[in-house]
Amino acid sequence: MAADNPKGGPGIVTESTPLLRDQPTPFSRTPKDGRSVTASSYDGDLLPYNSYSTIDWLQGLIKDSARRSQVESPPRHSIRMRVATWWDLTQGWVAAFAVGILTASVAFAVDVSVETVADWKEGYCARSIWLNRRACCSVAEFDGSCCQWTLWAQGFSSRYAIYVGFALLFGLISVGLTMTTKATMPAADASNGIGQGQPQKGDKVATGKILYLASGSGIPEIKTILSGFEIPHLLDLKVLVVKAVGAVFAVATGMCLGKEGPFVHISTCVGYLVGSLVPKYAENERKMREMLAVACSAGLSVAFGAPIGGVLFSYEEISTYFPRRVLWRSYLCSLVAAAALKELDPAGTGQLVLFETNYGVDYDVTHYVIFIFLGICGGMFGGVFCQANFAWSKSFRQLGLIKKSPVLEVFLVVLLTALLQYPNQMIRDTGDIVMQRLLVDCNVVTEDWICQQEALDEKGGYYAWLISGTFIKLILTTITFGCKVPSGIIIPALDGGALFGRMVGQLIPDISPGIFAMVGSAAFLAGVSRMTVSLAVIMFELTGEVKFIPPFMIAILTAKWVADRICADGVYDLAQHLQGHPFLDSERALAKVRELRTTGETALVEALIPSTETMEAITVFTGPDYCVAPSILRAKLEGLRVRGLIDAGLVFVNNQGLCHGYITQAELADALDAVARLDEDGDVNLLGGIFSELINRSPLCVSAKAPLEYAVEMFDKLGLRYLIVVEEETARVAGVVVKKRLLKLLDE
Repeated sequence: MAADNPKGGPGIVTESTPLLRDQPTPFSRTPKDGRSVTASSYDGDLLPYNSYSTIDWLQGLIKDSARRSQVESPPRHSIRMRVATWWDLTQGWVAAFAVGILTASVAFAVDVSVETVADWKEGYCARSIWLNRRACCSVAEFDGSCCQWTLWAQGFSSRYAIYVGFALLFGLISVGLTMTTKATMPAADASNGIGQGQPQKGDKVATGKILYLASGSGIPEIKTILSGFEIPHLLDLKVLVVKAVGAVFAVATGMCLGKEGPFVHISTCVGYLVGSLVPKYAENERKMREMLAVACSAGLSVAFGAPIGGVLFSYEEISTYFPRRVLWRSYLCSLVAAAALKELDPAGTGQLVLFETNYGVDYDVTHYVIFIFLGICGGMFGGVFCQANFAWSKSFRQLGLIKKSPVLEVFLVVLLTALLQYPNQMIRDTGDIVMQRLLVDCNVVTEDWICQQEALDEKGGYYAWLISGTFIKLILTTITFGCKVPSGIIIPALDGGALFGRMVGQLIPDISPGIFAMVGSAAFLAGVSRMTVSLAVIMFELTGEVKFIPPFMIAILTAKWVADRICADGVYDLAQHLQGHPFLDSERALAKVRELRTTGETALVEALIPSTETMEAITVFTGPDYCVAPSILRAKLEGLRVRGLIDAGLVFVNNQGLCHGYITQAELADALDAVARLDEDGDVNLLGGIFSELINRSPLCVSAKAPLEYAVEMFDKLGLRYLIVVEEETARVAGVVVKKRLLKLLDE
C-alpha cells in the first residue's frame, strides 16, 4: 500500500521509494552512445508532435455507449423513452441540416464579396461602389456597352499601376488579418532534469510551435484533427471570420490561389460550432469528429456546386473514420448546402453548375491518346510541383527575414503576381473566371477575346500568350502555395491544366480546344492532390458533362500513376509534413516496418518501449487495497510536466509488476483537483470515488515480442491513445507506448 510514511516497511511504497526496484527491465531503452542517463543530465522526453494531444477513439465509443444506455434507461416502450431515443437519433440530422444552411450562407457572402472586391482593381460602379461589374452592367446599353461601370483610368500604364496598387493593398489586408490568428501550441515546461521544478539559468526554454490558424487551406490541419489529434482554437469563431474575410481579399489580389480549400475549413468551423451546442458531440471527441467529417463535405459542395463530390472528397481525402451514419449525414449536409447556395445564387446565373459547358462535338477513340498524354503531363507537373513547393518552403521560407515576417513574403508574391499577370488577358482575372473563359466553346461564343484570337489566321501571338500564361501560372502557383493567407490549391491547379490543355487543343483539328482544357485541368489537379474517384465526380458536377466522365477518369488515373513515381506524397501530405502535423498513415507505416525488418533492425513492439527513466516517471505501485497517497500522485504529475510528457499518463502496477489500470495526465489533474476540493485526508482509493470513473481498468496490452505491425494496426484501427506493453513470459508491464512514440519511430 502506498503511504506518506517515510519509514514504511518492506513492501510499502513511499515517495522516496525507487520505482521499479528489484524489477528486471529487459526492454529498457538506453542512449545509442552507451552513456548513462541521470536525473541531472536527462533532457526530457520531448517526442515529436509533443504540442499535440491525442484522443482515445475506443474510450469515446465506451463513453457514447454509456450515454445511450442512460438515454434508454426509462422503462422500455414508454413514451418518455421513445421521445428521448427519437430526439437522440435526430440530433445528428438536425445538426447536419444546420451546418449545410450556415455554410451556404457564408459561401454566398464570400462569393459576392470576392467578385466585388476583385473588380475594384479596375474600376467601380457609378450607381453604387458596392456593386460588382456583372451586377452593375446587368442592364447594358443597346450597343452592349456599360456606361455605369467606370474605369479608374484610361491609359494602359495608369490602369496597370492602379491594378498593382490595389492588389498589394488587398494582399496586405489579407495577411494582416491572418496574423491576428497567430497561436502558440502547448509546450512542455522549461526544465532539463527530473525533479527540477524551475528552469535553471542557461537552460533552453521549451516553446510550442507557432501556427497561423487562418492561413493556407486548412485541409492538412483538418486531416490531423480527424485522425485523432487536437489543434487548439483551429475551429473557433474568430478563425472562421478571419478565414472568410481574409479569403475574400486574398482571392481578390489575383494571386494563384483559390477559396475552395478555405471553404472546407470554414464549413468545418461551422460544424464544430454547431456540434458544440449539442451535448452528445460537445462532450465526446469521437462524436465531434463525426460531425466535423460531415461538415467537410459541405465545404467542397458550396465551393464547386458539387454535392456528391463533396461527400466523396470528405471520404477519400480527409477522413480516417467514416462509418455509414457519417456517410448518410454527409449526404444530407452536402445536399442542403448546395441547394441553399443555388437559391441564394451568388453568381446571378440561377445555375448550380459552376463551369457549365455544352460542346457540340464529341470525341472519338483516337482522342484517348491525347487524354493519356494530358494525364502524363499533369502527373509530371504534379510530381514536380510537390517537390518544388517543398524545396521552396525549405529554402526561401526559411530565410531569416522571410521567416520572421510572413507579411514581406506575401507582399513580394503579390507584387510579382500582379506585374506578370496583368499584361496577359488570359490570366489577369481571378482563378475561377480564368477557368470559365478557358472552357469556352468558340463554336457557340464568338465575342470572347479567346475566340477572337483563335479565329485569326495568324495565331503566333495567341500561342505566345498561351505558352507564357501556362508557365507564369504554374511557377506562381509553386511559390504562392504556403503563403500566410487563406488559400487553396484546387483552382490554381485547374487553371494551369486548362491553359496547357487549351494549348494542346490548338493542334487537334475538328474538335473544341475547350474539351482538352477541361480534361487537362482534371489531370493537373490529380497530379497535385492525388485525388481519384472524388475528382472525377467533381469534374462531372463542375462542368455538367456526363459523356466526358471516361476521359476524366483516364487522365486522372494516368496523372496519379505518373505523379506517384516522381513524388510519393500529394500536396496535402507534404503540407502536413512541412507544418509538422502528426498523421498515422497505416499503409506507409507498414511499409516502414517492412523496411526495418529488411535492414535487420528490430521490428518488434519492444522497439517502442521508452527508457527506464521514463517508465519510472509514469509508474505507480499499488498495494493489495488499491490505495495511493495523493502526494505521490501529485509528485508524479509534476514529474510528467517537468519531463515534457504532455500527453502521457500513469500506469498502476502491483508488486508483481502486473497492470492494474491507466489514467491520462489530464484526467489525473482533474481527479487531484477534486480530491483537494473535498479536503480529504489519507490515501485515495483507486476503486472508489472519482478515480474509479477515470481510471481505465482494462487497457489494451500487447506482448513486447509481438510484431510491430500489431502496434500499427491497433493504433490505426482501434484509434488507441496508448498501449501497454508486457513481457511475453510473465505479463509484467514492460512499457507504455503512446501514439506519438510510434510516429517517432516511423519518422526515423
